[in-house]
Amino acid sequence: MITTLVESVHAVPAAEWECLARPAGLYLSHQWLAAEEEDPTASVSYALVRDDGGQLVAAAPLHLVHEEPNDAYRPGELLPPPLRPRVIAGARRGYHNTPLTAPGLDPVRRETCLALLRDAARDLADRNGTTHWWPYLTAGATARLAPLYPDDPVHLEDDALIPLPGTDFEGYVASLPSQRRVGVRREHREFTANGPEVRHLALADCAEEAGALLAGHQQDHGHDQDGTDAMTALLKRQAAAMGSAARVVAAHDGGRMVGFCLYYHYASTTWIRAVAVDRAHAAPHLYFNLMYYLPIRDAYAHGSTALHAGMTTVEAKRRRGALISGLYALADRQGPAAGA
Repeated sequence: MITTLVESVHAVPAAEWECLARPAGLYLSHQWLAAEEEDPTASVSYALVRDDGGQLVAAAPLHLVHEEPNDAYRPGELLPPPLRPRVIAGARRGYHNTPLTAPGLDPVRRETCLALLRDAARDLADRNGTTHWWPYLTAGATARLAPLYPDDPVHLEDDALIPLPGTDFEGYVASLPSQRRVGVRREHREFTANGPEVRHLALADCAEEAGALLAGHQQDHGHDQDGTDAMTALLKRQAAAMGSAARVVAAHDGGRMVGFCLYYHYASTTWIRAVAVDRAHAAPHLYFNLMYYLPIRDAYAHGSTALHAGMTTVEAKRRRGALISGLYALADRQGPAAGA
């Protein structure tokens, strides 16, 4: 097998990349990674592993971080000292990461591919006087990669995925325990009967309103640096990069947006990206409907079989049918010379 390094995901045909990325998730998709290349806080390259016939069988983005604005991706906040890697292997955003390998690889070839991706990350890190790490790895990815690293995985967070059985919202509700079915139906019914107007929008058409709500949500959670201008600019960049894939379901009262959920349909999963509500607005069960029930309805219409609800408040997500699994970090201590 041959490993090469390219400077842009555009160097790989989208269809070829997507053969590896679609089982992995939105945050390793060709379109998402292309958008992230515009972020000036890191320089990105891509390790590509091809077999002797030239087929792409494994890949990983490699980010050399210059400045990390997100506390949740700062190794000093997450890893034991003295580990302070500056190269992130895999996805840098989205809190969902895995190395990309071709479906159907036999165990020996897959292990070889993973070792080559590790070596490519080591080489890039060594040339920049640092080491590398994989943050927010899924449990399956952690199990595959852990034998290649010197230290045990570090548990970072828990992740929630809500299965969507059947063909419509009632199929989801029917999958819940009886007591939860009653609660979910009541929360959705009371919102529908007494809540604000619901609109389905492209992010590009509502980025300023959504940005103001998102800034308030971030500040309520202690992120004072995430002001309206910053959040609006972030959403506008995402809208420009992701186009019609960036979907919003929003609640309006008297023409004013009082809450929104930004999500993406990718492969067979609907991915929740951001949710924010006006806490001063008294709409019944506003947050639960924007976070779960309205995106679930649209997920069924799109043909999704799961809703990725992400980290935090996992007990609330568990009560709404989520399966919970761990997210982990693996960090390297050495460059290629030391490894040899």
